[in-house]
Amino acid sequence: MPIDIRALRYFVETARLRSFTQAATSLYVTQSTISKMVRQLEDEVGQPLLIREGKTVRLTDVGRVVYERGQEALGVVHRLTLEVADMSSLGRGQLTVGIPPMVNLFFSPAVSAFRQRYPNLELSLAEQGGQVVEQRVAGGELEVAATVLPGDSGLALETRQFAKYPIWAVGPRKASWARGKTVSLSALRDEPLVLLTEEFSLTRKLRQAFLEARIEPRVVAQSGHWDFLASMAAAGLGTTFLPQPFLERLQARDSLAVARVTEPGMDWALAHIWSPGRYLSHAARAWLQVCEEVLGS
Repeated sequence: MPIDIRALRYFVETARLRSFTQAATSLYVTQSTISKMVRQLEDEVGQPLLIREGKTVRLTDVGRVVYERGQEALGVVHRLTLEVADMSSLGRGQLTVGIPPMVNLFFSPAVSAFRQRYPNLELSLAEQGGQVVEQRVAGGELEVAATVLPGDSGLALETRQFAKYPIWAVGPRKASWARGKTVSLSALRDEPLVLLTEEFSLTRKLRQAFLEARIEPRVVAQSGHWDFLASMAAAGLGTTFLPQPFLERLQARDSLAVARVTEPGMDWALAHIWSPGRYLSHAARAWLQVCEEVLGS
């Protein structure tokens, strides 16, 4: 049974708005055109789809099935149109990538390589916390983003890990744990701690590790800036935790003690995320390809 896609679109809009008049206004056509196309669809289906009730309409049982499947079919057509248009758009357009603040320093080489390879593509970085970018990807606001694993398991996002680093304790030289190259969480039971704020994945990971170790952490301060945490540690306020790449960026390294966290060992794993149920544009796929080449996998 062949169905005219335009007739289906007009029917779906009429059913959605429950009005021929409002559907005509929405689609910028005359009401008679809407009525004609709906009648054509009813002829193709072989049964009535709408019941006219004054100025409004309601669906018949068959109409309800056609409406639901029609929405799905029009969605497929819309995605097909986007994909076909996208085939020729890689040389222009824009792409926004979500990146948490602590992760952004890893992407300078990838951004440089991407802009050299695709100079007419406008690349923007949305710097927000890992939880926020994960939700924006799941909601369709962003095509791709980077986050710290594990992400929100309830969002069912596709992930591609590209880096993993051990986590180190960073604190004042007089700290009780400062004499060793490694430190366990149990050794930090009574130590004052300065942590990143709660929206950071690293803090959530640490909170979970302390909970599993049945330790109540003594958090005396929190900040959204890792370098400020290091400064507070150097000033003797408490111990903080940083992934290994940040150690070489510490400004006051001589006044700090560092030790790799063990028992349990913890890693800071970075990954790209995207929604498996949505179409990835050529620009988004190009970004992932460049990152894989530059950052590794």
